[in-house]
Amino acid sequence: MGRAFEYRRAAKEKRWDKMSKVFPKLAKNITMAAKEGGMDPLMNPRLRTAIQNAKGENMPKDNIEAAIKRAAGKDADTFVEVTYEGKGPHGVLVFVEGATDNTTRTVANVKSYFNKLGGTMVPNGSLEFMFNRKAVFELPKPANYANDDLELELIDAGLEQIEEVEDKVFIYGDYTNFGNLSNALENLKIEVTKATLKRIPTSPAEFSDEQLEEIEKLLDKLEDDDDIQAVYTNIA
Repeated sequence: MGRAFEYRRAAKEKRWDKMSKVFPKLAKNITMAAKEGGMDPLMNPRLRTAIQNAKGENMPKDNIEAAIKRAAGKDADTFVEVTYEGKGPHGVLVFVEGATDNTTRTVANVKSYFNKLGGTMVPNGSLEFMFNRKAVFELPKPANYANDDLELELIDAGLEQIEEVEDKVFIYGDYTNFGNLSNALENLKIEVTKATLKRIPTSPAEFSDEQLEEIEKLLDKLEDDDDIQAVYTNIA
């Protein structure tokens, strides 16, 4: 995977280990999904996926149920999904996804992070072609399926790639096949730890350790913001 990947993964895992930050983001996803498609996970695929991801991060059941009930409240916040694009230190490309009840606040915060930490925002759409949007499923290595067998089972559902990292398997497909792949894995009775739509860089770039340290300062600020749900870069 390379030094930069390991550096980035270790740094991200360290940040997302702060449960005070990750749980509110997961809860927001659950509330948004429940408000949009109903509170029954069996009838709402997006809610089912949000709950699945929350369980993958060991979010307590009570927190999950509270997030679902919050969607039915009269005073439930209405969140808007937003994206922002920018260039960080040393030319790193940054794509930001968020969910906010106040877009004025969120864009002002994001802009200040870029400006203060060696970057600049660019018009939305500028970096769209630099990232491919993919459906990504993370699962423990299945006991009943070798990767070749799993590939045969999932190819008709839109599978593009299977990647094994340590004791985990990652399934990749075009974002339009998210539902097909999710249903196929469910039918195979394969446990999925996380299921997300991610933006994968089309031209990953290498950065030195010193450059990565500067880049991480910006990514830290973005990912610590309560309104930001995900941050993607072109780091190799």
